[in-house]
Amino acid sequence: MAVLIVAGAGLGTQVLADTTAVSNRLSDTISPARTAVVELDAALDDQAAGIRAYTLSGLPELLTPYRDGIAAEQAAEARLRTLLGAEPLLLADLDAVRERTAQWRRDTAEPLVADRQADVRPDTAFAAVRTELTRLDEALIGERTRGREALDDSRRVRNAVFLGLAVLLLAAVAAVAVLLRLVVVRPLARLGAAARIVAAGDFDHRLSPHGPADIAALGHDVEAMRGRLVAALVATAETRDALARSNADLEQFAYVASHDLQEPLRKVASFCQMLQRRYADALDDRAQQYIGFAVDGATRMQRLINDLLTFSRIGRVYDSNRPVDLEAVVDQVEQTLAGVVEETGARIDRDRLPTVHGDITLLTMLWQNLVGNALKFRHPDRAPLVTITAAPDGGDWRFTVRDNGIGIEPEFAEKVFVIFQRLHPRDRYSGTGIGLAICKRVVEHHGGTIRLDTDNDAGAAFVFTLPQVCTAAE
Repeated sequence: MAVLIVAGAGLGTQVLADTTAVSNRLSDTISPARTAVVELDAALDDQAAGIRAYTLSGLPELLTPYRDGIAAEQAAEARLRTLLGAEPLLLADLDAVRERTAQWRRDTAEPLVADRQADVRPDTAFAAVRTELTRLDEALIGERTRGREALDDSRRVRNAVFLGLAVLLLAAVAAVAVLLRLVVVRPLARLGAAARIVAAGDFDHRLSPHGPADIAALGHDVEAMRGRLVAALVATAETRDALARSNADLEQFAYVASHDLQEPLRKVASFCQMLQRRYADALDDRAQQYIGFAVDGATRMQRLINDLLTFSRIGRVYDSNRPVDLEAVVDQVEQTLAGVVEETGARIDRDRLPTVHGDITLLTMLWQNLVGNALKFRHPDRAPLVTITAAPDGGDWRFTVRDNGIGIEPEFAEKVFVIFQRLHPRDRYSGTGIGLAICKRVVEHHGGTIRLDTDNDAGAAFVFTLPQVCTAAE
């Protein structure tokens, strides 16, 4: 394309230069020269007329046209020589006119001026001047005709050249388009088709790049990416198998924990209680206290095991993903905690809660732990007040559960979500310290976050999010 454009520009410039040269010769040389010849003819006619009038009348004043004609002749001749400086043949004809004119003046006009009775016939002698002037004029007419023909030929050549250049340019564009399709588009199409096969799931389909070096390099990069993806998929499959085995082991542990581990605890608690009932009269207060410690330890161990089972089942046993009306969930939680609410005189204020996607059992655990903690850790000097709010937050729902209880110090904002972490002694507040850990795992399993609002001064406030379109994490 570059060679074609440069060559076309050069050829077009040459053709335009030729056409311009022919046109300029006609307009700047031949046409003005013909005008000058007409002026020269008029000057010579004035000279001949002046001589004729003087010869007939003898009046000297009638020689004025003759003398003015000589001056006009000289001006016209000088202009012609300037115009025809590059035309030697026409200059030769002009020289012939000049010689004939000079001869006429020398042999005819000047003798008549000196002696009008001289035996000279001015018109007969002037005929030779007229003949040379006519030859010069005809030569200019011939040059003008040939110049016009040359100009027409040059224009035709110019048009043909530009038409040919346009055709060549279109042909070059078509050739480039064909070459691009063959060399670039087809290899890219094949590479795209192969990539779509891989994207459709056939990860063993190898890519064989062809075409220019850049496209081939791109194809090799895509093939390398496919290889890395296959390796990652294999590693993921192996990890999934290992995770499946781990889950199977965990299920086995859960079975053992829920049956084999709890059975001895039940026996310990049961036999200790039987000892207490049967030998109550024979046991002193210290023995009664020791038996109470044993029963309480066995009972707490059972609760710990059950809470651990619940924690481990999040995401395994409880992993459904369906619409859950949180309004109904919190209604159920309030019914479950109705006894505590009535006993403490608590009030629960809440916004209209939305519907999200998730597991109803896990979401029930979440709300029951948060509301239950708000009632459990109440302030001794005032009735519990639990406030629940819900508001859109980008693509999430933001929930806040705020109470007016004893609150949590900001330095424990992270510790409260760690499993089995307790901030108060067991004799004051019951529980295993796993409730907020379950809340954190439930929220994160549904794709949200949970935190303690450390800016809340009166009581505790937990803020958590759930996606508006919530998909349980795998």
